[in-house]
This record gives sequence, structure tokens and C-alpha cells, in this order.
Amino acid sequence: MSIQNNAVSLLRQQFQMGHQFLEGTVQGVAAEHAHWTPPGKAQPLGANYAHVVISEDGLINMLLKGTPPLMASDWEGKIGLSEMPPQAPPWNEWASRVRVDLDTLRGYAQAVYGATDSYLASLSDEDLNRPLDLSAVGLGQQTVGSFLSTLVFNIHTHTGEIACLKGLQGLQGYPF
Repeated sequence: MSIQNNAVSLLRQQFQMGHQFLEGTVQGVAAEHAHWTPPGKAQPLGANYAHVVISEDGLINMLLKGTPPLMASDWEGKIGLSEMPPQAPPWNEWASRVRVDLDTLRGYAQAVYGATDSYLASLSDEDLNRPLDLSAVGLGQQTVGSFLSTLVFNIHTHTGEIACLKGLQGLQGYPF
């Protein structure tokens, strides 16, 4: 590890830990658990998991790298969803009707995680200071580093939702 890239190394570790925690939490989920519609406004577990993976793929590959996301290139039509989510919110109607093949989606997730780590490994700490104008999507002015931190937060937030949705169905939530 280079002294100059301590921040990038930390981000890589945070993404890796987030991915491990998410995958451990999704472990043991059957189709009926993935598609169970909870009471209130919460979304099914499978849709939450799909959101995390698709968001990471699209935002890192398209927005930050400027390349097609895996879901539109190598993995097109093979990510394990009956339909793709809408481009913008609200996602609740999609989340209630999408069917998720968890084994296929988990394979796609591994490819996304690998692409994310490769991208992060290509960065220097200075790259994290590059400005991003995300005003068009309601996120204002940020840096690459702050945006990547938001993506790590997204992983952990939805992992918590997934753990809760498992618990509501009588399953072990977190993997410990």
C-alpha cells in the first residue's frame, strides 16, 4: 500500500467489507423470503438487494468510469431479474412485482464487486478530490471520494433493511 493512496485503500476495504456483510446477510434467503411483501411501505428483500447491486454497477461504471454498466454489456439480460427497475423513482411498484433469481443475481453481484474493486484500485488519492456535479439527480456538488462514501453507506443501509426483512420472516438477519 502506497502512503499516497491511504484514502483509496480505506475505500477499497470499506467496499469489500460492505459486500461481505451484504452477501452474508443475503445468505440463506429462499425465493419466498425474497419476494415477501412486508406491511407498510417497506420493499421486498429481493428488490432491496437488486437495488444495491444495480446502483453500484450503474453509478460506478457509467457515472464515474464513463463505460457501459455490466448489466448493459457482459451481463445484459443475465442478472436474474424479471424486469429492470425504472430509471427514476418511485420504485415501489417495480419492487412489488419484480421476480428475483437470487443465485443469478448473486453471480452478477460478484462481477459488480470485482469491477468496483478494479476501478478503485485504479484511483489515486488525488482522484478522490475530482469534483462531480450531481445536481441533475438531486445530489448537488460532490467529489468522487464523497460520492463513493455515499455508495458504501448505501450498501450498509440496505443490508440493515434486508436483515430486518429476514428477521420479520423468522430468519437470522445478520450473519452472526
